[in-house]
Order: sequence, then C-alpha cells, then structure tokens
Amino acid sequence: MRNLMIAAALGLSACASAPAPSPQDSFFANLSALCGNSYAGRVVTTDAADANFASQPLVMHVRDCGAEEIRVPFNVGENRSRTWVITRTDAGLRLKHDHRHEDGGEDVLTQYGGDTATLGTDQRQEFPADAHSRNLFVANNIPASTTNVWAVEVHPGRIFAYELRRPNRHFRVEFDLTQPVPAPPPSWGAAPAAH
Repeated sequence: MRNLMIAAALGLSACASAPAPSPQDSFFANLSALCGNSYAGRVVTTDAADANFASQPLVMHVRDCGAEEIRVPFNVGENRSRTWVITRTDAGLRLKHDHRHEDGGEDVLTQYGGDTATLGTDQRQEFPADAHSRNLFVANNIPASTTNVWAVEVHPGRIFAYELRRPNRHFRVEFDLTQPVPAPPPSWGAAPAAH
C-alpha cells in the first residue's frame, strides 16, 4: 500500500511539473486546428486605399501545416499571389508574406514580415517589421511601411483575422470560421500536390 501511495504521489508531481503551453504554442495549435479548411472574409476597416480589396471575394485557406510552419494562401478575387507563412522560431513566432507571380517567380516585394516581440496571447500574435523588411521597403521607395506591425488572430469557432497597422494606416480583414467554403485553387508558386 505504501508503494502504491508513493507511486501515486510521484505521478501527481510529474503532472504538476509539466509546463503549461505558452500563449504562442496555444496560438499555433489553434491555427493548426484549421488546417485543410478555407474561409471567406471581408475587409472590416474603412480606409479608402482598401476599396479594391473590399470589393472582391476574399478567401483564405490553411493549406500546408507542419509542426514548425503553417502556410495560409490568401486569395483576393482571382489573384492567388499571396501566402501568409507562420513559423516557429527559437524565440517565438515569425510571420512572412510570400508574394508570387503567376509563373511562380517571387515578386520584388516578398518575404517581408517580422518576429513576435512579446508572448502575445493564445488568440492574437503581433509581428513588427524586421530589419530585412525595413531594408526592402526603403529600397523600394515605401519607407512608411518600415513601421508596419502585422497581427494574426484566431478566435476558435468564430473568426480568423489579419491586420496591418502603422501610423495613419489600419487594414483588417476577418474570416468567418463558422462557415467553411470550398478550397480555392492553389496559390501561385505553390508546389503541385503529390499524387
């Protein structure tokens, strides 16, 4: 009986010492749970610069999910050039924007984004522009973008949101997670599906 009590106590102490998942681990798990699904969205901000986006069908597809990286193509009407790439790093999470031409070649403005600077929450992560992105924006005469902070939100069973903020600029699109839609064609530059 005494051995049984010792074993039970050791088992409970092992459970008690298991670390709770970080907000970033929980966020990544929430995003991973959407893998294989597509959702329609709408622009919820009112900046006149986004009128073209707001007038077109918006669909995101959580297409490629691995233990370290999740790729989310974002289609704007017939344009399949955009993919959000969220990756685990040693220090947190990274968001990159993979922009492609129809032939699969990279756009001049691609692979920009940043790493998390805080733990965020299990539903929202923010990504300030990194040095590579700032240099890319300056080199392409869009210095206002050097202060970009992107955010991605996953509110399970409710919405997925993508957001861009900087002084005098706010863009936000929200996707309805309650109503999956048919999967769109693969994004431009995506690897062909294995048969």
